[in-house]
Amino acid sequence: MVSTQAQPISGSFVTTRPVTLGVIVGNRGFFPHHLAGSGREIILDVLAKAGIRAIIPDASLTNVGAIESLAESRLCADVFRQHRDEIDGILVTLPNFGDERAIANTLRFADLNVPVLIHAFPDDATKMDLKFRRDSFCGKMSACNNLRQYGIAYSITSQHTMDPTGEAFMADLKAFAGVCRVVRGMRTARLGMLGARPEAFKTVRFSEKLLDKSGISVETLDLSEVYGRIERLQDADPAVVAKLSEIRGYARTKDVPEEPLMRMAKFGVVLDGWMTANQLDATAIQCWTSMEEYFGVVPCTLMSMSSNKLNPSACETDIVGALAMLTLQLASGRPSALVDWNNNYADDPDKCVVFHCSNLPKDVFVDDIPVMNYQEIISQTVGVNNTYGTIYGRVKRNPFTYLRISTDDFAGKITAYTGEGEFTDDPLDTFGGYGVAQVSRMQDLLAYICENGYEHHVTINQTRVANVVNEAFNKYLGWSTYWHK
Repeated sequence: MVSTQAQPISGSFVTTRPVTLGVIVGNRGFFPHHLAGSGREIILDVLAKAGIRAIIPDASLTNVGAIESLAESRLCADVFRQHRDEIDGILVTLPNFGDERAIANTLRFADLNVPVLIHAFPDDATKMDLKFRRDSFCGKMSACNNLRQYGIAYSITSQHTMDPTGEAFMADLKAFAGVCRVVRGMRTARLGMLGARPEAFKTVRFSEKLLDKSGISVETLDLSEVYGRIERLQDADPAVVAKLSEIRGYARTKDVPEEPLMRMAKFGVVLDGWMTANQLDATAIQCWTSMEEYFGVVPCTLMSMSSNKLNPSACETDIVGALAMLTLQLASGRPSALVDWNNNYADDPDKCVVFHCSNLPKDVFVDDIPVMNYQEIISQTVGVNNTYGTIYGRVKRNPFTYLRISTDDFAGKITAYTGEGEFTDDPLDTFGGYGVAQVSRMQDLLAYICENGYEHHVTINQTRVANVVNEAFNKYLGWSTYWHK
């Protein structure tokens, strides 16, 4: 009864399945039916090439495999409901005008509450007779009008009509897949908070209840339990030996003593086990300064490794920072990093220095194998030997998207801001993980951050996906989001 076409998405996020879309092919009685039939085959082929799985009623069950009547709407909705746990979004495609009532009814009957993309085929100006005229240009407006009346949220393509075999539509389709991944991920995210909030960091406070209301769970673990589990691990434990080898392969460690490397390996085994047992998508870990004083390392390397493997990890128990890292990762399929908006860059109003000390994933660095060192700031109070484990490197020149999520307790809602910029290769000599960022109208952005009480932490991802974040947050999750264009 159901036709499916699937290919794994290249480079897909390892903790999510490939995107699956329910497909509605519109049709209308007095328009050429053969266009709906051929349009169905074209769109399914495009989805397969994009690595997107399609859920659609078998072509033999409706007129030319499209949806037009009330009965066909119910049939298609039944198929969608049977695959409720698989479908991440709906693609509505109009090879001809389409029946707007059938489209709206299918979505209402299915009641999936997932993102919807409306696409219309273009007419060929040399084929405007009754046999080949599509009128999808007009039909798309009617479909959108009915969905608006039904209270169903939907997205539209970057151009009103689009050749589905073109590069522009493929880009739209991949962006929509990103929206679906973000919406799905935010509604089911499981975050882990390891340790208590550092005493001096009130900026990382958050509302666990507001997150829970959106479907986001937060699991906690005290550092005393972590240290206790570490004490029970032997140096020769196979998991410890394997983690130690992984650490040495990840960063240059020639100047790091053996003792802190062994501590890191044991911490990594405990961290991995906790994440696996609790099915965590992301973590936020206490650092300042309990771990340095009572365990003798900084956790940066293990957090960098985790983020680089697409299990994002934020420092200073910044849970919503970890959530933003996960968001950008779901939107792009690439690792995210948490940094500070940290310093001005000379007198350029549109540039600043971003910095952390650092746990940035090596994916963002100029050097393929970064250097492990000691934490120069904390070492001034607890000593060099207690602060090995930071990852040093410069962020490579690339476009990037930034995102900050915050829980506004006073307004009782989740808010965010996002935008895009460029990392430059302007000269800068400092330590930790750092880069020079350029953002258009940065002074306006900084004023917005300060006037609205946002934190100094921000998430970066070296792709352009602000449009994906804005669409997912504002339209489908109901999170008030400022897009700094």
